[in-house]
Order: sequence, then structure tokens, then C-alpha cells
Amino acid sequence: MPKKKTETKKIKKNNKRKVSPKEEKKGNKIILIVEDDEVLLRALYVFFHESEYTIATATDGETAVSMAQRLNPDLILLDLLLPQMDGFQFLEKVKAMPKLKNIPVVVLSNLGDESDIKRAKALGAKDYFIKADVELSKLSENIKKVLK
Repeated sequence: MPKKKTETKKIKKNNKRKVSPKEEKKGNKIILIVEDDEVLLRALYVFFHESEYTIATATDGETAVSMAQRLNPDLILLDLLLPQMDGFQFLEKVKAMPKLKNIPVVVLSNLGDESDIKRAKALGAKDYFIKADVELSKLSENIKKVLK
């Protein structure tokens, strides 16, 4: 249990910042990455940050909901297998909130079953990628299209 509190404090500390005036002037889009695998989270952060997006991260669904409310990101990149609140529950909650319901959500998950893909899309996911089958360049192209 203490480990989760430490992670949550770390996440809040790292992501509590507001978008800087310099980033605002650039017109940077904000992407909220929700992923509990620390290695993949770092790789996604670096990849998309280098693409001049402003990146916020969360490692569980509950933290991600509060961050989405605070940041109003332009896009959410969502894993489905998360602690505290899974990605399906996250989608249900976010899509029920008037302020957040129109934010595009792209799922990036290990779940590759057709029923999981259909469920995520029925809950409002704009697109769905299976981690083992997608290259970051293809994911990036899709995100660019969604953000236009």
C-alpha cells in the first residue's frame, strides 16, 4: 500500500504543473498518457514529447480521471489494464462528464480479443491498438490525424 501512495504522490508532483506560456504560444497539444507499465510509459513520454506535444502521465485510472478534469487534454492515450480503475471504467466515467466527453481517447492495450475492442469503441474510444502489433510511428500518425 505505501508504494501506491508514493507513486500517486510522484505522479501528482510530476504532472501538477500547468502548461507553460511558452508551450501555450507554440500551440502544443496536450496528451494524457494513462499507462501502468513504467518502462512503456517512459518510452511513450519521450517519443511524444519529442514530437512537441505537452505530455502528462498517470499510472492508474483514478488519477487519470482527476488529471483529465484538471488539464482538459486534447487526447488521452489509454491502457485498459490499470490498477484502481480499469480502462473500461475510465472510459465510462470520462464519457459521462460533459467537460470531458468529447476528448478523443485512443486505446493502447495488450487486450486483443475482438470483444474487448468492440467494448472499448462502444464506450467511446476513437481507435484501438494492440501493443504487440503496433509501431510507435503508426501510433503517432494516427494521433496526428485525430488531433487535426
